[in-house]
Amino acid sequence: MVSNMSFERVKKQIENKEVKLKRFLKFNSPKKRKFGKNVYKCRKCGRTRGVIRKYGLLYCRQCFREEAEKVGFKKYN
Repeated sequence: MVSNMSFERVKKQIENKEVKLKRFLKFNSPKKRKFGKNVYKCRKCGRTRGVIRKYGLLYCRQCFREEAEKVGFKKYN
């Protein structure tokens, strides 16, 4: 396999070959992350950087500024 091919791209190429697909999924499927930057994504835009997790918000800081008043936060300064 060429190193610059993504998981989804290779999966699409071998989807009609059942045996190869089964083996590919067994050994090459991406692992589920338990901690780190890519575990939590913004529920609005999908960014993984600057995610506010407090109170279960899961908004990135940019989307939080847009949605803050709708969610119930007030600006005091």
